[in-house]
Amino acid sequence: MEKRLIINCDDFGQSAAMNKAIMHILEEGKASSATIMAPAPGFEEAADWSARRKQRNVGLHLTMTSEFETLRWSSLTGHSSLHDEYGYQYRTVKEFEQGAETKAVIKEIEAQFNLVKKAGINISHVDNHMGSLYGMETGRSLLPQTLWKTSRWGLPSRFFRYIYKEDPLLSSLSNVERPVALASALADTFGVPIPDYLLSHPFGSLEGETYESFKQSILDKLYKLPDGVSETYFHPGTDDPWMLENIPHWQKRVWEYRLLFDDDFAYTMRDAKVILTDYRYVQEHLKRPRMRSALRLLKVLIKSG
Repeated sequence: MEKRLIINCDDFGQSAAMNKAIMHILEEGKASSATIMAPAPGFEEAADWSARRKQRNVGLHLTMTSEFETLRWSSLTGHSSLHDEYGYQYRTVKEFEQGAETKAVIKEIEAQFNLVKKAGINISHVDNHMGSLYGMETGRSLLPQTLWKTSRWGLPSRFFRYIYKEDPLLSSLSNVERPVALASALADTFGVPIPDYLLSHPFGSLEGETYESFKQSILDKLYKLPDGVSETYFHPGTDDPWMLENIPHWQKRVWEYRLLFDDDFAYTMRDAKVILTDYRYVQEHLKRPRMRSALRLLKVLIKSG
């Protein structure tokens, strides 16, 4: 069986430094896609570039949080339940899950989709900034509503069907198998194609980590990639003095940018026989029969009841 990998650049539109890196990566074909943040300060630059070039690989990065102290943004709809006391989106997922009203979230999701479409972008897929809609902090998941909207838009989505046992984040979560089975069955029932696996890596710099040790950890993952279609994501940024001084772990963003142009990375992709793919492949090949999926969803619900 083939090993296919989607490499997505998250946070397109976050800032000029991140836009510059992601534009370069997409121009050179070093990643599969990027996902754009409609409420973020660099959105207009990223959207204009994407529309002008008629990019077919820019997706929607549904953004409900604004995590950095020195780089903040607000929701598009302006609903008070989506903001902290300073009028910005919440800095943490936990605050969002505890404070946001469901109807307000759905309207914000619609507003972000509509703004990206209005900008002239042919949206390739949908994912979510910081996993804020998945209920990972308090158990309050808005994934069903998000998948339903995604199905109405006729788009694939970042989620996953199986848990890769060597993934440092997902494999560490307790009792994650049931919610993953439910969510993937729900995606199939709604007709939303999803990849087989989602592969994570630490967002921040680890103690004692260097570029070389970071690179080696990613190369090792490529050799161990499971069969099927996996997605991993990076947050690449350029070597910008202000960002390095003011945004935590920005050096890791520079490393991620550098990695995608590293000859060792390209060699390992070839040597490990990993095929770089994108969400067009997911859309065309990974959609499951909806009726059969509904029956599977019912079985999962009965089994867990």
